[in-house]
Amino acid sequence: MSTLPAETRTWLAGPDLHRLWNGTRKRLESNGLQAIGSLKVTNLNAQERTALSQLLGRTLTSTTVTVRLDELDARLRASAAGTGLVDTLQALGPALTDRRAVRSAAETRREHMWSSVSTSLDASALGGEDWAQQWYDGLRRSGVPGGVAPEAAVATLHQAVQILALLLGPARAGVRGRGEIAAEATGSAHGLDDGTWLARLVQRGIALAHGAELPDNAAGRRALWRLAGVTPDEVSSTVLAYGLRPEGDSWRERALRERTENYAETHLTLRDLHVLRLTMAPGTLIRICENPRVVEAAADAACTQPLVCTSGSASTATLTLLDALAATGCRFAYHGDFDWPGIALANRITRRYDADPWRLHAEDYERLAARTQAQGVPRLPLSGHPVDADWDADLAPTMEGLSIALHEEATLDQLVEDLS
Repeated sequence: MSTLPAETRTWLAGPDLHRLWNGTRKRLESNGLQAIGSLKVTNLNAQERTALSQLLGRTLTSTTVTVRLDELDARLRASAAGTGLVDTLQALGPALTDRRAVRSAAETRREHMWSSVSTSLDASALGGEDWAQQWYDGLRRSGVPGGVAPEAAVATLHQAVQILALLLGPARAGVRGRGEIAAEATGSAHGLDDGTWLARLVQRGIALAHGAELPDNAAGRRALWRLAGVTPDEVSSTVLAYGLRPEGDSWRERALRERTENYAETHLTLRDLHVLRLTMAPGTLIRICENPRVVEAAADAACTQPLVCTSGSASTATLTLLDALAATGCRFAYHGDFDWPGIALANRITRRYDADPWRLHAEDYERLAARTQAQGVPRLPLSGHPVDADWDADLAPTMEGLSIALHEEATLDQLVEDLS
């Protein structure tokens, strides 16, 4: 990039030429950074007209002027700037973007992605299936969800082809669990959880292969999975709970109450939650935490208040339990990590259940930060994009100011005291 003489740069960067450079920048970025075509500048004031006259080497008397970019390029090369229009604007900053080249590169990446998926589909056991071609054509029309990078999209689409070939190809396997298939294809047992793009891709293929409609509810999706010999798997996903005392006379409710009386935590599966009667006294306060260590500490201290743990981002099982408790009139209070993912999760929980923040205000963060510093606890840097807390407008700025991440383990004693 050329360096302009200081005096020349100061003059060119002056306010009287701003509108010229802004318009020129847009024109160059749209035409491949070529100094061709022209630009009309209107409503010139006296100072702008004088500056343009000096720059173009001709007296301008009108409030509107049409500037040829090749003429402007030549004038700059012959001037004290000593460089062409593109290099001058690059030197004035910010850097120019060749939008035509960017669009071309993006289109090339898209074509490579779809060509790669088409090749993978043709090479699979589904290559001759009419429904498979319909599936592919439908994907091309609908495109990739926003925010999914091309590399991630290619990987997900190939995983979908692999799973559909496994489920619907001539050598299809017998009945298998969804989590097992997901782990085999993606490395994660949650790779085919409801709501993921991969799950939607596979469900669309199963529906086409069986001539079925794509369902829009959980029961329909479970039925669709079963068409392909996949069990929805309602036992591997669990939610960690403590201190629940539901009403009811079945052995399941009695077992929960007995575990509570003996200060024992419980892992509940979706299957448990579908048959349990989780009727609690109206107004019962259910505290919610993010880290299982809080449950462990509560059990060790023989705490008496009920507690549900999200174990990070809340799973389907976690939300199912909380929904059931909310339906009986329970109230909620939430505590989580003082980091940006923790605040995002807290926002989701507090919005969904109208939960109160539990030791989760700006002053709680400040006190905890001071205490950990006094104790000599190593400090974890706060990283990522800031997230505003719905319940406290001061929390995010306070966290940004101290720039320290504080996890639930740092305040276990206080949480246990609240639960006792």
